[in-house]
Amino acid sequence: MPLDASLRLLLLSALWGASFLFMRIAAPALGAFSTAFFRVLLGALGLMAILALWRVPWRFQGKARATLLIGVVNSGLPFAMFGLAAQVLPAGYSAMFNATTPLMGVMIGAAFFAEAMTRERLIGVTLGVAGVAVLVQTGPVPLTWQLAGGALACLVAASCYGLSGFLVKRFIAERGGLDSRLLALGTQLGASLALAPLMLVEAVSRPSLAAWAQPDIWAAMLALGLACTALAYLLYFRLLQDLGPVKPLTVTMLVPAFGVLWGALFLDERVTLAHGFGGALIAAALWLILFKPVPQRVDIVPDVDDQA
Repeated sequence: MPLDASLRLLLLSALWGASFLFMRIAAPALGAFSTAFFRVLLGALGLMAILALWRVPWRFQGKARATLLIGVVNSGLPFAMFGLAAQVLPAGYSAMFNATTPLMGVMIGAAFFAEAMTRERLIGVTLGVAGVAVLVQTGPVPLTWQLAGGALACLVAASCYGLSGFLVKRFIAERGGLDSRLLALGTQLGASLALAPLMLVEAVSRPSLAAWAQPDIWAAMLALGLACTALAYLLYFRLLQDLGPVKPLTVTMLVPAFGVLWGALFLDERVTLAHGFGGALIAAALWLILFKPVPQRVDIVPDVDDQA
């Protein structure tokens, strides 16, 4: 891998790993839906500014409605789920659960899209499930209903990412394709429209809005929307263009390490052997699913917003 591409991959991993740190800061104060809404709104505004500087025309080629709907699945719902999880889970936990996205893609593909479930993929799914079980049952946070609910929310988000790849393939790629920058913008706009009413209901129902005046909360939101969403998507799309669809998916293995690191450095989250054992099982699962050759290649389009 060229040095410049390797550096972009490392930066992308650091940004997506940091997204769980910023959600952990913002979600308990603003609420899950408000955090998700402002993330996609700021991401959309950032992408609009960049597209304007690059003078990219907004030509969706008849795919605007599909792009908006895909945005609900690959950004709106997952970001809301990770916002709910951030209220009860350490940032490192959410980052490691996010790494199960390819596992979810394999299971969804086999169940609903006639994708091959090879022996390697079946072993990978088994190892991934074992890694999640190790993290939940033996991690530094006691196993409670809150922890289980947060873990379930993360797995729902990962399932949405896995599903959205197939939706992009069927409704975008197989119908002539679309500029990836416009796809990123359209999905953020669709997610913003879907999350806006939920954000308003949440804001009205919360007993105190004092947190909305805290500068550190909005600093976290700006970093989450502009750096971890808008900038990160541009890096990811550049990697797809330079390296093809497979090698950039190594970011899925690097994000948990950064998520755990940032949580430990800035939030004093504990790092235990459970992180190592659970992470190793998930990493082995991802290797089998993403990089182990299969007899008949089946391309799964990765989610453009894949990592929190």
